Amino acid sequence: MGGSLYILAGNVYNWKVQHNVLHHTYTNIHGHDEDMDAGRIIRFSQHAKWKWFHRFQHYYSIFLYGLLTLNWAITVDFIQMKRYMKRKLSYGKFPNPIVNWSKLVITKIIYLTMWIVIPLIIMDIAWWKILIGFCVMHYTAGIILSIVFQLAHIMDEAEMPLPETNGTMKNTWAIHQLRTTVNFSTKNRLVNWFTGGLNHQVEHHIFPHISHVHYKNISKIVRNTAKEFNLPYNEYRSMRKAVAAHFKFLKEMGMKPMVPA
Repeated sequence: MGGSLYILAGNVYNWKVQHNVLHHTYTNIHGHDEDMDAGRIIRFSQHAKWKWFHRFQHYYSIFLYGLLTLNWAITVDFIQMKRYMKRKLSYGKFPNPIVNWSKLVITKIIYLTMWIVIPLIIMDIAWWKILIGFCVMHYTAGIILSIVFQLAHIMDEAEMPLPETNGTMKNTWAIHQLRTTVNFSTKNRLVNWFTGGLNHQVEHHIFPHISHVHYKNISKIVRNTAKEFNLPYNEYRSMRKAVAAHFKFLKEMGMKPMVPA
C-alpha cells in the first residue's frame, strides 16, 4: 500500500529517509530535520539565516505552500535521491543504486503517463486545460499537506533545540518528541479522518508503528503520563486557532533578529 505513493508523485525511498529517518529521529533539529529547511525563501527557525524579505513571509508563504507536491513530482525527488545515495542513507538495507534510480525514473514516467499523457489521448479536451487541471490538483494538495505538516512543528510551542558541542541532545528521544510536536483539533472527527490522524502528531511521533485509528485512545494515556512527569503536551483545540498561531509564528521568525549586546 505504501507503494501507492509512486502514483501520487512521491518516491518510497526518499520518503522513508526524509520522514522515517531524518524527521522522526531528529525532529525539529536545525540542520538535521529537512522538514525545517525551506531554503532561503522561508525562515522556519531562529537558527536559520535571516533575510530582509522574511519580514513578509507570513503573507507569501501560503502561496509557496501550494508548490509542495509539484516540486516533489518534478525536481525534489531527483535532488533528494542524489543527496541521500551519496550519504548512503536508508531505512533498512541500503538499496542497489542502479535499481533505485531506475525505480525513480520509471515511476515518474508512469506517473506523468497516468495524469497527463492518458488524459490527453482519451479525453477530448485541449492540452492546456489538462495541464491547468494537473497544476490545480497539485496546488490544492500542496496547500493541504503543507498546512497539516507545519501545524505539527512550525509553531511557537514546538521547541527547536540544537545539539550539545559533543553532538548529544539534552532530552531523551520520547521527551524530545513531546517538546517538539503539537497536536491540533483532536476532538474533530472530520479533521481526524481527513488528515489520517496527523492532527494527533504527538502520538504519531511517539508511536509511529501504531495505526492512527488508535491515536484517540492512546492520547488519553500520553496526556496523563506527560502531566504526571511534568512534561508538555502541546495541543490546540481547533484547527483555526492552530493555523492562526502558525502564521503568527512565521511573522515572528520574519522579524530581524536582535543583535546580541
